[in-house]
Amino acid sequence: MNEYKVDDVRNVALVGHGAVGKTTVADLMLFQTGASPRLGSVDDGTSLLDTDEEEIDHRISIASTLIHFDYDGHHINLIDTPGYPDFIGQVSGALRAVETALILLNAGHGVEINALRVSKMAQEAGIARMIVLNKCDSDNIDYDSLMTSIRETFGAHCIPINLPVGLGADFTAVHDLVKNSDSPASGVMGDPEGVRQALIEAIIESNEAMLERFFDGEEISAQELSANIPKAMAAGTLIPVLFMSAKTGVGVTEFMNAMSNYTLCPQDIERMEETKDGRCVMLDPSPDQPFVAQVVKTRIDPFISKMSYLRVFSGKLKKDSSVINVRTGKPIKLHQLLDVQGGKQETVDEVSVGDIFAVAKAEDLKLGDTITADTNGKDLSLPEIKFPHPVVGLAVEPKSQNDQQKISGALHKIEEEDQTFHVVHDEETHEMVMHGMSELHLKIVQERLLHRDKVAVITHLPKVPYRETIMGTAEGSYRHKKQSGGAGQFAEVHLKISPMPQDVNPEEYFTRENFDHLRSYHYDPEFNFAFVDRVSGGSIPNQFIPAVEKGVRDRMKQGVITGCQVQNLICELFFGKDHPVDSNETAFKTAGGKCFAELFEKARPALLEPIVRIEILIPEENVGDISSDLSSRRGRMEGMQVSTGGYEIIQARVPLAEVMTYARTLSSLTGGRGTYDIELSHYEMIPPNEQEKIIEILNKEKG
Repeated sequence: MNEYKVDDVRNVALVGHGAVGKTTVADLMLFQTGASPRLGSVDDGTSLLDTDEEEIDHRISIASTLIHFDYDGHHINLIDTPGYPDFIGQVSGALRAVETALILLNAGHGVEINALRVSKMAQEAGIARMIVLNKCDSDNIDYDSLMTSIRETFGAHCIPINLPVGLGADFTAVHDLVKNSDSPASGVMGDPEGVRQALIEAIIESNEAMLERFFDGEEISAQELSANIPKAMAAGTLIPVLFMSAKTGVGVTEFMNAMSNYTLCPQDIERMEETKDGRCVMLDPSPDQPFVAQVVKTRIDPFISKMSYLRVFSGKLKKDSSVINVRTGKPIKLHQLLDVQGGKQETVDEVSVGDIFAVAKAEDLKLGDTITADTNGKDLSLPEIKFPHPVVGLAVEPKSQNDQQKISGALHKIEEEDQTFHVVHDEETHEMVMHGMSELHLKIVQERLLHRDKVAVITHLPKVPYRETIMGTAEGSYRHKKQSGGAGQFAEVHLKISPMPQDVNPEEYFTRENFDHLRSYHYDPEFNFAFVDRVSGGSIPNQFIPAVEKGVRDRMKQGVITGCQVQNLICELFFGKDHPVDSNETAFKTAGGKCFAELFEKARPALLEPIVRIEILIPEENVGDISSDLSSRRGRMEGMQVSTGGYEIIQARVPLAEVMTYARTLSSLTGGRGTYDIELSHYEMIPPNEQEKIIEILNKEKG
């Protein structure tokens, strides 16, 4: 693994929409380079990359897979990524590990939604892009329309470095525009001379010396053009476009040559480390520098437990070495360094800059962690890897009570290897809720639970976490008195509750000018609640006042009218009575909770619902349908902006209850070409015509 020079290493990721042939292309390259003695196939379940039981069953990639091979003097580490948006989180870690994203498109389908998303992710990651048009033997391909769509979507710097000779059944060869050693064959698409001129200008745009020579009329050689393509890609002045068919083999050799010779090496991209005080330091990608690596993938292997995949960005590391986990500050000893080839691993003695390797059973390592062998630089870390937010939730419970103890651990294992999957124990609804990117994503999780951990589960839509509040003010008292043998209980509290003003500044609002005899207050920003102590004259001893507040807060958690958490109010304690013998904290806690509940019923209680902020990426022709659908869901449009490639972004706010199953609707309205992201915005009052229906439903559920 470490026998290659840094400038001979190429780290690339195959990305794009589903069913464009990424895994098929990867299997083909393994076979053609001799890295595998047989040609794997996705269709018959023999792929060397899709090896998980769920991947074989569904015939799709679910997790990213690392392979490597040698070609034309270069060592290529390739990460094959899932193409369905449901598993896009796997792309995030892959893009951190590489210098070039190879964006595969189906020439017959053109630009599809996930290709647009992963291209933006690659651009934000600061890595180079190359577009590969696969399946050029498909029917009904219009070259001009296809190239126009690509430029509109990915930018004007998308320029072919070869052109197809024929398309569909007539796709028989590609014409190399870089070498341009032969006259274009009959049937070549496009304008070879014009496209080559544009290609030359894009290549030399990043090289001032070549640019001057070009404008002086000097001809730039094919060798110089070829050598400067990586520089142009790194500078963003060129996104090469290639044509091929993995099925017929036409253009495959040219694609592999381009991947080997034009993609970037580890030293072609400037990467930064961050200090704890926020400063950025340039990372030197040299084997002679201190060792720095980052965890880019976590996999829970049923046979060897947890595996962490790391990309080396600087230095070298030998087996049995100790490193520092920057996040924890603790040392970790890495006894084995694993060379990964699909589903197989072999031990190696050393790793170096550009290598992607794995370690097993390093339980303290988490996805995104930076490790270093330099104890003096332990405060330096690579930027965190950003992942999309999960948007679909399902409440989950084990089918068998015998699995009650196993389910939490099994779900958290999946959560550790998939950063777009989260599990929460909702204290308000008393449910375990798993969140993912789609219904398919969560279906795969359920299958994995069954296959790997032998845990069968039942799922249903989670309850909406409604909240209770008040619209009016109420004041009153409650006396708690208990005398039934032994020590008695006595406590009397006088409370006032009122709505919390909007956008209140606690320090400015809770003053003696606004509250008579104010002694102290406790403000809870999560629930926009304040407990105000304005007891005067010692009517309640100081040691019992925290118990009153605890009683109020406990009752707020339980809810009053529906069993939902209470928020957005002020509770003032202003008077009370105690007994020298029978008063204690328990009595005042009980009195506080019951007084609060009685007053809440008198203060015009109301129900709040969660509102989410939603951002929807859709084809422009679907804007009207989506807008109408959002209106029917009580949504409020807040903005719309033009994206690239004929897509638009709609921004709106909508009640969470109305979008619990939105993924299905969006897929139906856009033919599977829409995606969305949601996050909690705020809570607001439910319309009066909906309040009674929801309260009735919640009370039935409460029993």
